[in-house]
Amino acid sequence: MPRPHTTMRKVREILRLRWGEKMSLRDVAAVLAMPHATVALYVRRALDAGLTWPLGDLDDDALERLLFTPTPVAPTREAPDYAYLQRELRHKGVTLQLLWDEYRENDPGGYGYSQFCKLYAQWRGRIDVVMRQDHLAGEKLFVDFPGLTIAVYDEVTMEVLYRAELFVAVMGASNYLYAEALRSQALEHWVNANVHCFEFLGGCPAILVSDNLKAAVTKASRYEPDVNATFQEVGAHYGVAIIPARPYRPRDKAKVEVGVQIVERWIMARLRKERFTSLAALNERIADLIEFANLKPFKKLEGSRASMFEEIDRPALRPLPEEPYEFASWKKAKVNIDYHVEVERHYYSVPYQLAREVVEVRLSATTVEMFFKNKRVASHLRRYDRGRHSTETAHMPDSHRRYLEWTPGRIVAWANKNGPSTGEFIDELLLSRPHPEQGFRSALGVMRLAKKYGPARLEAACARALALRSFSYSSVASMLQHGLDQRPLATGSIRAHPVHANIRGPNYYH
Repeated sequence: MPRPHTTMRKVREILRLRWGEKMSLRDVAAVLAMPHATVALYVRRALDAGLTWPLGDLDDDALERLLFTPTPVAPTREAPDYAYLQRELRHKGVTLQLLWDEYRENDPGGYGYSQFCKLYAQWRGRIDVVMRQDHLAGEKLFVDFPGLTIAVYDEVTMEVLYRAELFVAVMGASNYLYAEALRSQALEHWVNANVHCFEFLGGCPAILVSDNLKAAVTKASRYEPDVNATFQEVGAHYGVAIIPARPYRPRDKAKVEVGVQIVERWIMARLRKERFTSLAALNERIADLIEFANLKPFKKLEGSRASMFEEIDRPALRPLPEEPYEFASWKKAKVNIDYHVEVERHYYSVPYQLAREVVEVRLSATTVEMFFKNKRVASHLRRYDRGRHSTETAHMPDSHRRYLEWTPGRIVAWANKNGPSTGEFIDELLLSRPHPEQGFRSALGVMRLAKKYGPARLEAACARALALRSFSYSSVASMLQHGLDQRPLATGSIRAHPVHANIRGPNYYH
């Protein structure tokens, strides 16, 4: 059976939510905006493959091989009662897996699980099902940048420095509010605002519903939106499923829209005549007004948002992790032919086998990590010196490692074995470079000429090059190629080398 077009990242998220977060198949499908049949298919295949959560060090290729081994589909004679399935799925805890088990008990020769799910999904697609906005305790938190801004002024000139963006969050069941002013809608500010919101709530909801802003979603889609890798990492860290609202579907974020109205009336309106010269002072004032709005009694119901939150939402929230999330950005980068990846003009090595491949780079304040097919292949301390290289010896091919073992003294000593002129020429060649290491390649090239022309001819060519003061690989190679090493130099062209401190032998490099 051909597999649906879904990335292995999405498959891993399905298995995390189903097994790691104990969510039903129906909820997982809703969270990821995927067909229920597709979610059920992946979970069923993972069970058949004997997988458990966490997946360990399985990379994407291994996971794909385990999940998509062809399996036969059981034949069927009688179609399920799809209307009955639709009614039963409205009950809490009822899943397609359970309904399929009951179906096969009554009809052992019926459809297999995958085909059962597929046929139900096709039937469901032909009817208009309106999603009800019923929010369970601690289930959903709605977050958004509604476009509201507040000016921050220079404390001396009182000119506007920038307009702070307002982040708004609303709990689904209790309508409990949170708001925070941010420098911009940049990814780092967005992530930190969500982390601060979890800390304000004192726990984590099961689902976070966000708008399709760039900081949260890299590709907006009604059916399969791509959540930003950093934001998805935040969800995994806090055990929260992230659901981007569908484009042009206001009902998906109706809660936060109501929260925005409250913020406009109880925060923006009250701050219209106030001036703030720092983001900290602005947020301190916003915190006071949010507390007032949450404590304000309902007009038609008993209690307030705060009391309803304490009674309904807070007991159902999941505990916060021991450590808060450390912000890290993600980017894709192509490995250069020298097996290094450029990150902010610094170059970090990866295993040389990945040359010309595309890797994912996770960049935090202290580390730079590279991932290939969801498997970490390299980790470096983050460096800020541009144009430099951070290279792990283990990432280098054997030939490059052997090259690192050479030193100027070792090269000169090796050259002396061929003859004194060869040793002196190599010594002068290394001294002619600003750094001896820059002459290693030329020196090794000169020594390899002995294999083609013989040690004696190389010694003669080096003697001639010393006399002409021409210290380069190309000069020696040209002499040997044209047979100049076998011709005598003109009388007087050979000058005796004076003895002075700049003439060094191999012992100098020890």
